[in-house]
Amino acid sequence: VRLFLTLVCAAVAAVLYILLGYHARVQPRCSAPGLRDSPAASSVRSFQGYSRVPDGKPLERALCRRCAVVSSSGQMLGSRLGQAIDGQECVLRMNHAPTAGYEQDVGARSTIRVVSHTSVPLLLGNQPYFFQQSQETLYFIWGPAKKMNREKMGSTYQALVKVMEKYPQLQIYTLTEEKMTYCDDVFQNETGKNRMKSGSFLSTGWFTMILAMELCEQICVFGMVSDSYCRCGGVAGAGVGWSAVPSSPTLTLSPPAREKNHSSVPYHYFEKGRLDECRMYLMHEQARRAGHRFITEKAIFSRWAKRRNIVFNHPSWAGR
Repeated sequence: VRLFLTLVCAAVAAVLYILLGYHARVQPRCSAPGLRDSPAASSVRSFQGYSRVPDGKPLERALCRRCAVVSSSGQMLGSRLGQAIDGQECVLRMNHAPTAGYEQDVGARSTIRVVSHTSVPLLLGNQPYFFQQSQETLYFIWGPAKKMNREKMGSTYQALVKVMEKYPQLQIYTLTEEKMTYCDDVFQNETGKNRMKSGSFLSTGWFTMILAMELCEQICVFGMVSDSYCRCGGVAGAGVGWSAVPSSPTLTLSPPAREKNHSSVPYHYFEKGRLDECRMYLMHEQARRAGHRFITEKAIFSRWAKRRNIVFNHPSWAGR
């Protein structure tokens, strides 16, 4: 009888261990939903490199204690993370990714929206949603100087000025030429490759992560896969084929082996049935010219996570 009871206790303990371990893995490792902080008590700071439209004043605001950076990836579909996302003090979104109709998975709040110059027309096409209903959102627009130049009134900048005339309560900032150069320099320092010479484009995710590291004390990233997620046997590794410049010895990319058999998800959660996320990433990573280096960027984000308070959720993965 004693032996039987011992075996039963051991079995129960094993089951509890497995269940608790599984629960710890699947739960977001950020603060619980419903515990959103009040605005940080720290003093207002000035952030150079972000110029307000149309007066050119720099960004001034307090730091955010906890930020949610929400990927536009199809990984978010069915995640039911909306409450956890909205529970963060500040929520950062990218380009024209909507919340309406997807609140259960991606949340409803938008503190900051980082937008490529190529996505500005998509915002302009739905002004009541992006500008009239979301006037508390701060917009950060990035793009090349010829599109964004304030003095020469680049085409994208002109469009932003017109938006401000229609919605004067909006807060729209553009990244200065100096800030754009800084972001290029960060890429080169991390990879050993000149962005322009290697035919690379930076993604909106790149600018969003740099902004988040400046504004946020803790960053919780939702829906962003790791650099090894989309790799499979026989596929060229990140950086292969897109530059003759040798990789930085400090940047270590994961080996070309897929982590596990993942189901296909759309590149954007709001564009179901269109581009496959992994196919998109691999196509751009291997392009010799005009390619977004999504996989390389994620390897860099992983490195940053070792030095900064950055947590990746759904899928969960650790900085290396």
